[in-house]
Amino acid sequence: MGTQDILAGIGMVLVIEGLVYALAPSLVERMLEALKAMPIEMRRNLGLLTLVTGVLLVWLAKH
Repeated sequence: MGTQDILAGIGMVLVIEGLVYALAPSLVERMLEALKAMPIEMRRNLGLLTLVTGVLLVWLAKH
């Protein structure tokens, strides 16, 4: 994986995040409130699940 791949990946994350904030800002607020209401351990598990899913998707795209 080269520098161009890393930059492309970061760029895609920013595009998706930007679309969410631009098209559904109230949804973002509701999601943040829901996250705040979750126990820390559940947030951590959600983050780990997201991380594993992302790694799996990148691996599938590269192989």
